[in-house]
Amino acid sequence: MNWHYSKRMPSGKLVHVGVWEGGKFIGVVIFGRGATPEIGKPYGLEQTGIVELVRIALGTHATPVSRIAAIALKMLRQSSPGIRLVVSFADSAEGHHGGIYQAMNWVYAGYARKPVLVVHGVHCHPRSLGAKYGVGGQSIPWLRKYVDPKAEYCYFGVKYRYLYPLDEAMRTQIQPLSKPYPKRAGSIDSDALGFQPREGSVNLTSTLQKSR
Repeated sequence: MNWHYSKRMPSGKLVHVGVWEGGKFIGVVIFGRGATPEIGKPYGLEQTGIVELVRIALGTHATPVSRIAAIALKMLRQSSPGIRLVVSFADSAEGHHGGIYQAMNWVYAGYARKPVLVVHGVHCHPRSLGAKYGVGGQSIPWLRKYVDPKAEYCYFGVKYRYLYPLDEAMRTQIQPLSKPYPKRAGSIDSDALGFQPREGSVNLTSTLQKSR
C-alpha cells in the first residue's frame, strides 16, 4: 500500500514473495486468482491452473525489476507446480505499456478496454465493491441510491495483456496469440506495475527471500 500506485491490497487467495536487498526488506511481488473466475477459460485452463501477477510493489532498489520478477516466477513455479500460466496487465491510464514484460519475453496478447466504477471520486474495481457492499456494490443504480449519488462508470485508457507460460506445452499453445509489443506512450515511464526504479544503478544485489 505504501509503494504501489493503487494504494490498495488485492483480494482473494494470494501468493506473496518478499524482496530483500542487503538484508533490507524493499517490497513484494504478489500473485493472485485474478478479477474473474473465468480468467483461464480462453486458454483452456481451470482457475487452479492460472494466476495473475497482481502487484510488483517496491521501494528504492538497485536490482532490475525484470530480475526480481523472474526470480519470483521461478519461486512460484517451484511452490505451485499446478500453475501453468501467469497473466498480467499494464494500465495505459497510468502511463504503463509493459516494458518489464517485454524485457522478459512475455507474450503480448492484445488489450482490453473496460470501464471502472467511480465512487466518491475513487476508481474502484467492481469486485472490490462487491466484496465491500455485496452484489449491489457492482450496480450503478444501487450505488447511487445507497452509497454515492454521483457514482458512475468511466473509461481510462486500455489494459495491455501479457502472458507468461510455465511449461513448454503452454508456451506452444499461446504463441499464436502473440502480437507486436506496444510502444511506450511517453518519454518517461515507471513501467508496468507502479514501482519507482533507480536510474543509473550498476551495483546489483542477489539476496531475494520468500516471505513467510
